Amino acid sequence: MELLFSKWVSAFLLCCWLIFSVGHSVEGLHGNARVRAVNLGGWLVVEGWIKPSLFDDIPNGDMLDGTQVQLKSVTLQKYISAQNGGGMNVSVDRDNPLEWETFKLWRISESVFQFRTSEGQFLTCSGDGDSVTATTESPSDSETFYLERNFNNRVHIKLKSGTYIQPWRCSPEPRVFRKQPLYLHEVEASNDNVLTADFPGTPGWDDNPATFEMTFVAKLQGDYQLANGYGHNKAKDVLKKHRNSFITVDDFDFLYRHGINTVRIPVGWWIASDSNPPAPFIGGSLEALDNAFSWAQAYNIKCIIDLHAAPGSQNGMEHSASRDGTVNWQTSPEHIAQTLDAIEFLASRYAVHPALLGIELLNEPSAADVSLDILVPFYKQGYQIVRKYSSTAYVIFCQRIGNADPFELYQANIGSSNTVVDLHYYNLFDRYFDKLTSSENIQFLYKNRQSQIQALNSANGPLVFVGEWVNEWNVTNGSLADYQDFGRVQLDIYNAASFGWSYWTLKCKKQHWDFEWSIRNNYLQLQPGIKLTLLASMLAQPNRKHLLLNV
Repeated sequence: MELLFSKWVSAFLLCCWLIFSVGHSVEGLHGNARVRAVNLGGWLVVEGWIKPSLFDDIPNGDMLDGTQVQLKSVTLQKYISAQNGGGMNVSVDRDNPLEWETFKLWRISESVFQFRTSEGQFLTCSGDGDSVTATTESPSDSETFYLERNFNNRVHIKLKSGTYIQPWRCSPEPRVFRKQPLYLHEVEASNDNVLTADFPGTPGWDDNPATFEMTFVAKLQGDYQLANGYGHNKAKDVLKKHRNSFITVDDFDFLYRHGINTVRIPVGWWIASDSNPPAPFIGGSLEALDNAFSWAQAYNIKCIIDLHAAPGSQNGMEHSASRDGTVNWQTSPEHIAQTLDAIEFLASRYAVHPALLGIELLNEPSAADVSLDILVPFYKQGYQIVRKYSSTAYVIFCQRIGNADPFELYQANIGSSNTVVDLHYYNLFDRYFDKLTSSENIQFLYKNRQSQIQALNSANGPLVFVGEWVNEWNVTNGSLADYQDFGRVQLDIYNAASFGWSYWTLKCKKQHWDFEWSIRNNYLQLQPGIKLTLLASMLAQPNRKHLLLNV
C-alpha cells in the first residue's frame, strides 16, 4: 500500500508540473498535451519494404506492375530503345541503357504484360510481320505481349498469335516480309535495327535473335501490385490475414504504456467504396479502421486519419498505390473529386467518434508534379468538407515533398480554425546525407530542423506537426549510443512543434524504422515529458489507474 500511495503522490505532483509547464496544448488531448504519435504504416496501405513477406507467394513476383526492366538482344548486344522516350519507333541500337531503354511493366497475368515507355506510351504491334512502335497512349490487345522466361532471366516476347519478335535491319529499300531468320552479320551491318514480329518457329534459349536478356532496374510493392499480382481472391485472403494480425489491440496497449497519445493511420481512397472498391483494390480496410478507433477509445488514444493514397497517385510512390510510378492525380478533375468524396466519407463516418483528433487531406503530394494552383483549392475544399461534420477536428495539410517551402501553406489562408501543417523529416532520401557522420547529422537537426520549427511556430497560421520522422540515418556502423543521441536530439526538437510529432512507423522489417523494436531494445529513449502525459492520461481514467504500478 505504501508503494502504491507513493506512486499516486508522485503521479499527482508530476501531472501538476505538466499542467503548469506546457505552453500550448492540442484540443482533445488530456493534460495540456501535444501529439505524441506513432504511424500505423504498412497496415491499411501496403508498403512492401515494411512487410516484404506479403509478396512472397505471387507467381513471377519480381514482375509486378511498375517494375522497370531493360531488354538486351543477345545477338546484337544492344538494348531495345523507345526513340525520344516514346511516341516514335522502337529500335535495338543502344549500348548503354538509360531512360529510353527502360520500360515499366503493366501486368495482365503472370506471363502477359504491357510495356510503358518513360514518356507514357506503350509498345504496340498490330500483327505478324509488323514493326513494334511506341505510339499508343492507351493499351489494348495490340499492346499486350506474352513472355517466356528462363532461370537466367532470358526472355522471349511474342504476340497473342504466337509469333515472336526479333530485331530487323532497316534499309532504304521497301521492306519485304521475311519468313527466313536474319543472320547475325546481316543485322550488324546496320546501326538502326527495329523490332518486328516475324521470327520463324519457336526459339530456344541459345543466342538467337528472338532471345533477350532482361535486367531489373526498380520495383514497386504497394496495394496495386499486391492485388493485381495475386488476383482478387488470393489477394483478399492475404490482406484479410494481414489486416487482422499486423495491428491488434495489444499494440494499443503497448503504445498506451509508453506514453503515446495518438496514432496516425494511413488509408487509401478506395476505403470510401469498401464493399465494392474499384479493381484491383481489395475491401476490408474499413472494418480494420473501425477496430482501430474502438481500441484507441478504450486506451484514451486519439486517431488521425491520413489519406495516404489518392486516385491517380499524388507522388508516384508505392505508398500512394501507384500502378507504375506515374503521377496523375493532379491531371484529372475526376481524381480530385474522388479524393474529396473519400474525405467526405471519412469525415461523415468518424466526426462524432470520441477518438477522432484530425483528418489529413493528402499525404506527400509531389512538388514536382502537383502545383499550388491545384493543391491549395483542393485543401480549401477538403477543409470545408471536414467542417461540415465537425467544428473541432483538426484539418491537416501535408507539405509538398521535394523542392517546396512549408511557408507556402501558411501564406495560402486555407482555413480559419484548428488547422495543421504536416512536415516529414528524414535524414535520408537525399544524397546530401549519404556521407554525414553522426555528429554532422545532429548538427543538421539543430541548424535546419530546429530553426524551421521555431520559425513556423512563430508564424500566424496553422500549428506545426512533424508527421513523419525516424531514428535512422545513413551512418555506417552507428553504435547504440549514437542512435540514442540521434533519437534524443530529434525528440528534443520535435517536442517543440506546436501540434506535436508522429514516428514512422510502429512495425517494420527494418529494425530502426520499427518503433516497438527501437523502444524494447533501448535505441529510442522516450523522454520524461512523454511519461508525464501517460500519467495524466491514466489519472483521467479510473479503470486504468492500476497500471500506475508499471510506470
